[in-house]
Amino acid sequence: MSPASADTPTPDSHLIIDKATKAFGDTPVLHQVSLSVHRGITTAVVGPSGSGKTTLLRLIAGFEAPDSGTITLADELVAGPGKLVPAHRRNVGYVAQDGALFPHLSVGRNIAFGLDKKRFSGRAAEARVAELLEMVSLEPAYARRRPDELSGGQQQRVALARALAREPELMLLDEPFSALDAGLRVATRKAVARTLAEAGVTTILVTHDQGEALSFADQVAVMRRGELAQIGNPFVVYTRPSDRETAEFLGDAVILDADLQGSLATCALGGIPVRRPTCQGRVHLMLRPEQIRIVPEGQIKGTVLETDFFGPEVTVRLRLHANGHGSADGGKDHQETITIRHWNATLAKPGSELNLRVIGEGVAFPA
Repeated sequence: MSPASADTPTPDSHLIIDKATKAFGDTPVLHQVSLSVHRGITTAVVGPSGSGKTTLLRLIAGFEAPDSGTITLADELVAGPGKLVPAHRRNVGYVAQDGALFPHLSVGRNIAFGLDKKRFSGRAAEARVAELLEMVSLEPAYARRRPDELSGGQQQRVALARALAREPELMLLDEPFSALDAGLRVATRKAVARTLAEAGVTTILVTHDQGEALSFADQVAVMRRGELAQIGNPFVVYTRPSDRETAEFLGDAVILDADLQGSLATCALGGIPVRRPTCQGRVHLMLRPEQIRIVPEGQIKGTVLETDFFGPEVTVRLRLHANGHGSADGGKDHQETITIRHWNATLAKPGSELNLRVIGEGVAFPA
């Protein structure tokens, strides 16, 4: 499988991975992975557990060597046939899921551990530690605390400060927010993203959280079974996924049987435009739930079967009424069920009839 959106190296590419493979014993983990990361941007590698994300990060860091393929960092070949630059010479920062702080050292000494001892000693080191704490939105007084006196979010910020102390050209984040509760995860993620952007550090985040990848990164690479299925900016990979499996992994998807002729797909929701279709005839049409709106009047109707309340929104499961458009198999009485989102829980009560309208374009996959 080749990425649906080619990410061709350019003169501005900071990191170039070319056809990297990796296996552990008889178990293949990465298959011909190619990825180009431009200087100063943030890339999120997202995929389910076991897809090879962390292994890819370890190859970039220098903790593992690829079985074949090459890795070039800042125009220097760091891994390839007959060559492997060790991790400590790659000028790469690494923040693990648990932060991996030294429990017996104070916060200040944890951060100072990453400093160049020839450049920073005594008062200069203390000043640099205070500066790094400020960069991650922590007061200088935190330098005197121990890691076990900090919250999970604060520990992750200290881990980031320690990694930044090395002044890395590339920062690798291995699911650093997954152990935090929901509210703290969002706040910490924003603080980390802001710090890295202000420092101008090229960043790669590995995560299995789709929302985290889409909100954090300038570029998203979707990994599946050791291969990159799609690479692109977050809006593109979410709204125009390369295949059905990627579409359903990146978020909730409404999938309908349809008949595609030219750039118009006819389905239970009527005629839906499709941008740059790659197939014709019987297809599976993908829409995101937020594209299907409840309106006061309309020809598309559905009956509410059930709802789930989530505070600011409610998910609504509907049975679509026959509307004369028919389905892809030509049946006029075929009724499909879909799930959409709405903000008004009182409007969408089970048994009620709603009028619907589709906003935007759909994506067609071969049936």
